[in-house]
Amino acid sequence: MFTIKGKTTDWELVIGLETHIEVLSNSKLFSGASADYNPTVAPNTQVSMIDVAMPGMLPVLNEFCVEQAIRMGLGLNAKISRKSKFARKQYFYPDLPQGYQISQPAEEPPIVGRGWIEILGDDGKPKKILIERAHLEQDAGKLKHDVHPTKSFADYNRTGVALLEIVTFLDTKNPENNSYITSPDEAERYLREIREIARALGVSKANMEEGSMRADVNVSVRPVGSKEFRTRTETKNMVSFKFIKSAIEYEARRQIEIYENGGTVSQDTMRYNQSEGTTSVMRSKEDALDYRYFPDPDLLPLEISEETIERIRKTMPELPAATRARYINMGLNEYDAARLTETTDISKWFDAAVGDKPARAKSIANWMISELFAHPENWDAKNAVDTADSGIARIITPANLAELVDMISANEVNGKQAKEIFIKMLDGELGTPKEIADKFGMKQITDTGAIEKVIDEIISANAAQVEQYKSGKVGLLGFFVGAVMKATAGKANPAVVNEILKKKLS
Repeated sequence: MFTIKGKTTDWELVIGLETHIEVLSNSKLFSGASADYNPTVAPNTQVSMIDVAMPGMLPVLNEFCVEQAIRMGLGLNAKISRKSKFARKQYFYPDLPQGYQISQPAEEPPIVGRGWIEILGDDGKPKKILIERAHLEQDAGKLKHDVHPTKSFADYNRTGVALLEIVTFLDTKNPENNSYITSPDEAERYLREIREIARALGVSKANMEEGSMRADVNVSVRPVGSKEFRTRTETKNMVSFKFIKSAIEYEARRQIEIYENGGTVSQDTMRYNQSEGTTSVMRSKEDALDYRYFPDPDLLPLEISEETIERIRKTMPELPAATRARYINMGLNEYDAARLTETTDISKWFDAAVGDKPARAKSIANWMISELFAHPENWDAKNAVDTADSGIARIITPANLAELVDMISANEVNGKQAKEIFIKMLDGELGTPKEIADKFGMKQITDTGAIEKVIDEIISANAAQVEQYKSGKVGLLGFFVGAVMKATAGKANPAVVNEILKKKLS
């Protein structure tokens, strides 16, 4: 369990996350404007009259965004509400032209109800994290403060893009239920799992770097062993795993210091200061009453049929948790399985390389994690081409790696030769691994007669070392192996060399 040592007692953390993911769709949640929000697009070029709240403009709900929310809800093992409503959440800020945000109020059933996902807890065991709800709402615009020395500008391209907000659940009525996040590392693992589920389902790019995934982080602390849920603070709009972990730890220590000095923590909304790694109060935390929710008069209640839910359920792909379990059944450890399910593209590549030979799985995993991951430009099909032209990386295909692994298993090449073939592929050498091995004479010598002849010559030339070996210095076996490998330019099969040497020397 993650704890922080205080002056007189140890403290534990209670963490909640509100995760916003931008929904992948062609158009926005309530308008026909393009939802392909991209920071490089010219400001205010993907905006409709609805987005900027021109008089008389009425919102029309995007059915595909609703289906995307259902799809994500199923991926979160959640209940899908057959009926839900949209409401106006009132607040005034220049990036919100309407003066309100169309969302789904907390006191009403959302489109996605109670659910859960599983992560690895800090104790290394699977841990369920409960999810309270996930609801659809429209995104706000973006203010730009660096365009003019004295003025701020508003870009409304992002305004109205569909967001799905996923909120973790804290079971305050059952304090023994610890299905919530209790450490910075667990927070990161939870967010990564949300990201990979969203990507696997095609619901969102969930890319923190570009802002299509953001998180509000709620933190409170209590003495270890206490079941009391104390006042929490909320740090807004975090867009980096690193900064989220830093903000959690700093905020926890800030609260601990307040309590240990006899003070009380107030329910504030915080901002994270990246350069200092600190949090500071932005405003007092709003409650639902502060937003003055009321049903949007321009939108009918949303009703979803059971047939729609089942139709979407039938299209669900294998989710990352199931893929990890399948890989572990292949013989991979939990770390390897987690690395190979970081994105859907990686797991598909791995599956293609393993093919119908699960015995390859561990070797393929080792090569991918230790070698390919260090050279992303050489195996990501989206960014590489199969050519040796200067400046363009050669793509290594799943079939290439599978063939290389099979050559090692068949003793056609040894580990050193396989690495040399791999390096030549990285350098742009065309051809399959077998063709490269033939071209550069990298085939392993497995002919026992040829190897035995070399061994006899090495033994004859090193009589003193032979006597020392026979007198008990068995470590000299490495000397003889090295000599044979040098004499064969590294082509002799090491296992065969070891076997023959032991027989002859004894």
